Amino acid sequence: MTYMKILAIETSCDETGISILEIKGGIKNPSFRVLADSLNSQIKIHAPFGGVYPMLAKREHQKNLPILFERTLKKAGKKIASSAIRRRGGKLFDLIAVTSGPGLEPALWTGIMFAQELAKKWKVPIVPVNHMEGHILSVFGKQKGEFSIPKIKFPILSLLVSGGHTELVLSKDWMKYEVIGETLDDAAGEAFDKVARMLELPYPGGPEISKLAEQGRKTFKNLPEEIKLPRPMMYSKNFDFSFSGLKTAVLYLTQKIGKLNDKTKKQIATEFENAVVETLIYKTKKAIEKYNIKTIVVAGGVSSNKHLRKEIKKMVGLKQKILFPGKKLSTDNSVMIGITGYFRFIKKGKKIGASKIKAEGYMHL
Repeated sequence: MTYMKILAIETSCDETGISILEIKGGIKNPSFRVLADSLNSQIKIHAPFGGVYPMLAKREHQKNLPILFERTLKKAGKKIASSAIRRRGGKLFDLIAVTSGPGLEPALWTGIMFAQELAKKWKVPIVPVNHMEGHILSVFGKQKGEFSIPKIKFPILSLLVSGGHTELVLSKDWMKYEVIGETLDDAAGEAFDKVARMLELPYPGGPEISKLAEQGRKTFKNLPEEIKLPRPMMYSKNFDFSFSGLKTAVLYLTQKIGKLNDKTKKQIATEFENAVVETLIYKTKKAIEKYNIKTIVVAGGVSSNKHLRKEIKKMVGLKQKILFPGKKLSTDNSVMIGITGYFRFIKKGKKIGASKIKAEGYMHL
């Protein structure tokens, strides 16, 4: 039986995450225990700019990583027992997992360099983790306590929706992926934030749009015809998405209306969220039918959107099993990096040279 303690590090964008996980078992039936989990968000720092500035994010990661690491060690406390350390030859951890991409390269490098220094110091292996694969496996994780990977029926379809990505990923077996559809321009979460700025809503804009849209669905039985927005690429023959045109349509609509009052903002937010969710649902449904999908994963920051969750459940019914991450694991976090790092390391079965890991802003599964 494999027994490991893993240090996981996440710095792909504007959240610094460090976790310590204990794993027992092999690749088929491992059990996980979160010994400690720490997360520091930079939202307040980037809010005045209405978006994330890569070099500012890098500076904050550099400042926060050592502090967060010490905090995480203290949280783990007695759980990292001295006897266990002695069994591993004085090492605190058996493996370090770190996000290598996709993400903001300056931010990614801070996590990678921090991990490389620790790996060199402790002489332990280090494994690079694809951030999007982490989101897929986030549906199995918890922020604290124990969890395991349940029996899953294949094929799996993952709808990954976040600020930087919108993808449909097909999996016919564990750790094997085929991206069957992706956004050709803006990601869904990015479109939410940009439209929120047009409506003069606070950053991050996604939750603010959703809040207004939820109120709008309760307030308006029907939306005015002049508020109607397009559903870009909804009926295209492939599974790709496009949200840039939708964003532009909102821009033209706001310019046409002129001064926006609370009622109009609520109407636009409702129609915009409806347009995004309807497009995501339509493409997902088509993929489910084509590939005879048995399990559906919906993950990434936008997966916490209440309307999306409701519509996905309505579409699926009882035919397929559907998995969402817990609300706090839907955003960037290091627990998902630790889970993914474990599987990647076990599958490779060999040490990965720390010096060979590179930050990749754009990378596929």
